[in-house]
Amino acid sequence: MENAQYIGLSRQMVLRTGMDLVANNIANAGTAGYRAQNPLFSEYISDPKGARDPISMVYDRGQYDVTRPGALQLTGNQLDVAVIGPGFIGVNTPNGETHYTRSGNFSLNAQHELVTASGHNVADAGGAVISIPADARDISIDREGRVSTQDGEVAQIMVKEFNNPQTLEPQGNGLYKTGEAGNTPQGTVVLQGQLEGSNVEPVVEMTRMIQISREYQSLQRFMQTDHDRQRTAIQRLGRPAGS
Repeated sequence: MENAQYIGLSRQMVLRTGMDLVANNIANAGTAGYRAQNPLFSEYISDPKGARDPISMVYDRGQYDVTRPGALQLTGNQLDVAVIGPGFIGVNTPNGETHYTRSGNFSLNAQHELVTASGHNVADAGGAVISIPADARDISIDREGRVSTQDGEVAQIMVKEFNNPQTLEPQGNGLYKTGEAGNTPQGTVVLQGQLEGSNVEPVVEMTRMIQISREYQSLQRFMQTDHDRQRTAIQRLGRPAGS
């Protein structure tokens, strides 16, 4: 296989990654708090020993989130919250870790604990479970995330801001993981009865899907043409002299 084949194959591999991300974005266009993800590529110079020239290939560096906020949706549900600003809400996972989310479509489980749509406990400011009294009639959540009933304050939802939101790694189900402890929110407020919608732009993502598909097919034709060229050259060079 010559250099052109290596270069084309490296580009096809990252195009497949890009297509996976686009498909995931489209699938989550209606998911509350979802942030679109884009691939991140860079040039990788391969300079194998004995090669005449180095090879410039495409390297998959990972992905990054589009941090533009999604549109607000008024739901009127007293357990729905929208995070306005750069902050994230803390969530306790079954393995004991604290993850973070912007999907505020919460509910109460059988134990009257505040949980996410996937059933994970929403964490209070100290990392504990938020329990709502069984006789609570009216639940209010203020702009700082304090949860109260008719009998007074129950808990405060954990809200954290991060120096670099791109360090948060998507874990699925709207959750993110990071090694940072997070900071006390300065520019983040919580709005009850609303949800932040996905920031995915379906038309843009469909356009990207078409572009990726066309580029992949174009590369496939180029690689096939190059393969045919090599095969023809080998066949001609392999013929006996004078034939």
